[in-house]
Amino acid sequence: MRHEGSSYFHAVVDRFLAEQDIPTSGEHSCPYLPDRRSRNQGFVIEDLTPSVYRALLDRNFRRSGKIVYRPVCDGCSECRQIRVPVHSFQLTRSQRRIVRKNADLTVTTKISPKPTRAKWLLFRKYIEYKHDDTMGTGFTEFVEFLYNAPIDFYEFTYKLGREIIGVSIADRCDDALSSVYMFFDPAHEQRSLGTYSAIHEIEYCKEHDFDYYYLGYYISGATTMNYKSRFMANELLTPDYEWETRIK
Repeated sequence: MRHEGSSYFHAVVDRFLAEQDIPTSGEHSCPYLPDRRSRNQGFVIEDLTPSVYRALLDRNFRRSGKIVYRPVCDGCSECRQIRVPVHSFQLTRSQRRIVRKNADLTVTTKISPKPTRAKWLLFRKYIEYKHDDTMGTGFTEFVEFLYNAPIDFYEFTYKLGREIIGVSIADRCDDALSSVYMFFDPAHEQRSLGTYSAIHEIEYCKEHDFDYYYLGYYISGATTMNYKSRFMANELLTPDYEWETRIK
């Protein structure tokens, strides 16, 4: 599936960005790099088409709930979109081990499903284990963050037998999927489910003739982002909104 008309939608987005006074947040501590300050530019949107969102991704935006945002930090441009051209993706040795480790899982895929209590409880368990108290864990916050979306999205549910041990959300963007968030049962952390879910979703893209899988932001120097760079070959968005290929 090729993204026909991408230049047109890039032009639409560029015109919108030039004409609108898009709000910018105040500075706050960078959550990824010590001793740095960060701020975001963003807006709320109720309806987002796959073509427009694809163009926004290529301008370094992504979404959280109905908020579309990008970092606009003074003197720093380390937050850069990273994507995998899925038809040239090759598993590394360690990624093959992760696939074998999770061969006993089954994965179901749904388009824009409703949230459930079971998935919320899994999300809450994950957030309480992985993060500090900066992320809300209430049911309303869970829904607003992942399920109250302005665009069609895919929900990938990872099951061990009948037990849900992981859930991943990814947006549909014409010829691509864009990863939104993945959460899992901390009791299964040794499975490397974050990496496994990305591998599975890249393979899903291949099977459905999508061209790219967007992994979100990659930040050089942030150890929590290192796993993203291991999906080869990948492409990083430059500050001039060009894609540069990285192959190791």
